[in-house]
Amino acid sequence: MADDASTLRKGPDDWSSRERTPGTPPRVIVIGAGVAGLSTGCYAQMSGARTRIFEKHVLPGGCCTAWSRDGYLFDYCIEWLIGTAPGNDAHQVWRELGALDGKTVTNFELFNKVEDESGRSVTFYNDPDRLEAHLLAISPADAPLIRAFTRDLKRFIAIDLYPFLTAPALRSVRERAATLRTVLPAFRLFWRTAATPMHVFADKFQDPLLRRAFRNIFFQDPEGFPLLPYLFNMAAACHLNAGFPQGGSLGLSRSIEERYLGLGGHVTYRARTEKVLVENDRAIGVELRNGKRYFAEHVVSAADGHTTVYGLLGGRYTGPRIDKLYTDLLQRPGTLFPAVVSAFVGLRGDFDPGEAHSTTHLLTEEDGKQLPGALQNSLVVQARSRYCDGFAPAGRSVLHCTYFSDYAYWKELRTRDRKEYRQRKHEVADFVRTFLERRSPGITDRIDLIDVASPATTHRYTGNHNGSILAWKAFSDADDVAARLVGRDRMRLPGLTGFSMAGQWVGMGGLIRAASTGRFAVQYLCRELGLEFRAWESEATEPWHSGKLGHLPQLDRWSAREDTSS
Repeated sequence: MADDASTLRKGPDDWSSRERTPGTPPRVIVIGAGVAGLSTGCYAQMSGARTRIFEKHVLPGGCCTAWSRDGYLFDYCIEWLIGTAPGNDAHQVWRELGALDGKTVTNFELFNKVEDESGRSVTFYNDPDRLEAHLLAISPADAPLIRAFTRDLKRFIAIDLYPFLTAPALRSVRERAATLRTVLPAFRLFWRTAATPMHVFADKFQDPLLRRAFRNIFFQDPEGFPLLPYLFNMAAACHLNAGFPQGGSLGLSRSIEERYLGLGGHVTYRARTEKVLVENDRAIGVELRNGKRYFAEHVVSAADGHTTVYGLLGGRYTGPRIDKLYTDLLQRPGTLFPAVVSAFVGLRGDFDPGEAHSTTHLLTEEDGKQLPGALQNSLVVQARSRYCDGFAPAGRSVLHCTYFSDYAYWKELRTRDRKEYRQRKHEVADFVRTFLERRSPGITDRIDLIDVASPATTHRYTGNHNGSILAWKAFSDADDVAARLVGRDRMRLPGLTGFSMAGQWVGMGGLIRAASTGRFAVQYLCRELGLEFRAWESEATEPWHSGKLGHLPQLDRWSAREDTSS
């Protein structure tokens, strides 16, 4: 998207020099062109710094990406995006980053549908009144629990709380007071729903389908989540503030990349950072795999957290919080958000128009055992072509089938025996084909291709530890530790200056959180570099079109018609 020559024409070529050119703005190097890295670059450019982003892949976005096969676009990441409706702080962040420039947004009337083995189903409508009527029709005996849930949902719908503009340690008295005015009247609601695990709440239902369905509102059971995030996200969807942006995942990343380049930044792709250069306990630059060194007054890593701390910095700068996260919690079961297996299905014609855009199918134990590395007996089927135009050639559609899976299972297979690894992926494709045929007889004859990506694929292309897309699981033991890393430690490592971290490994998962950590990191480093933090909304108005996705490389050399992938 940009080459070195374009940067040289715009400013001094002093990135290879230990000292910056006199009279020029401070230099900031960002490691990783995911959403957090691009956000960091955008806000640093707006605040008067000069920046360079080094990315090991050929595309921006990290996990917020897509790839192509035979005219199909396989959108990997976004299922809903907080901040798609105007009038809140989350939306302001996306407008500042240009993420929604010229785009339409698709909103659905339901969050997810859950169907059991016998065909009984629950539809989780975003509208609380419609949801309540639907649930009462399924199980009148569960009326008290149903009404309690929808009553809480209505209370969340009335709350506007999106704290994504100012880093915690820098919030003014006015900002803190505004937050208190929102939180205090609903304190008991927040406390109670944060302290009530979803599985404890769901187990109170008399109807066995409701007991299982509530756990899977978020497509599969994240295990350990309390009620609060379910209510918060369904409330956002009710406000049309959790929609799907035109262009999808890679479209979002490309739009932020376009904004960054328009602000004068530069991205170098196929540039893997091998280490952060440190002198007298101060980060002074980076060294790439090709041996080239680049220098700056500040370095921000928006890459995988474990790789950053123990790889790029050799484990030299840790402390109680870092040790807690990366030597204790990282290995503790249930602390990382599970990895997923994705099976994209290219289909001639449309998927059953009577089906919901997203359905979690609860499987029998026998069926669950047929899914390699599965952690739960369920399969999510999403009609992705309804989310956005351009995901399939004319007259065709795309399904995205996913399930939580064990990274270690796939990593060991791929390391030990590539042939067996590919065979397991064939088994995923075969199961999906058989399952879809069982649900919609005749659909097999319309399948063009099935493309399977494993957790090992995610790790290879993004570097995310254990292939986890969302990193630390919210509301786990890691949540409080990471919050202190952002607030008290100001996203810095003990004993190291001139360096900070951004992204989901410090700010928890979710795209708006990733973007906000870039904003926070720049607010903190502006204090260090003597710059005034500045941000303004993008004024670009050109309508989004698929040409903005750029070149879409295939991830491997295997034929998509052989049901294989990387």
